[in-house]
Amino acid sequence: MITKQFVQIMMNTNISPKPTESELEILQILWEKGDCTVREVHEILEKNKEAGYTTTLKLMQIMHEKGLVSRDTSSKTHIYHALVNQQKTQQQLVNKMIDNVFNGSAARLVMQALGNHTASEDEINSIKKYLDELSKK
Repeated sequence: MITKQFVQIMMNTNISPKPTESELEILQILWEKGDCTVREVHEILEKNKEAGYTTTLKLMQIMHEKGLVSRDTSSKTHIYHALVNQQKTQQQLVNKMIDNVFNGSAARLVMQALGNHTASEDEINSIKKYLDELSKK
């Protein structure tokens, strides 16, 4: 069992627990929708995959213990809030993928991503603009 003291130490030292795939799905919902009840998260998850309410509840309880979410228990229906920053979490996961899957090559990751998915004209223009800004540094 993870204690409150452990969670506090982790939060103070900027060491973020690594969310599982299922936890990431829940975090995506909380990042997009903001604070939610278990029922609200469950209803969104159910649209894309079969998930039991008690499974969603248990996952969110575990996420609370891990320090990924906070829980407001002041009313009968508990409200959950993402504690981990979306950008920071994405950056950590991308860095890990670059290191572990692409031998440290960000270029190989980008080429793979663009080779497997059709980017819109707006996305391509954004990528070009970003690359131009990088080359000026």
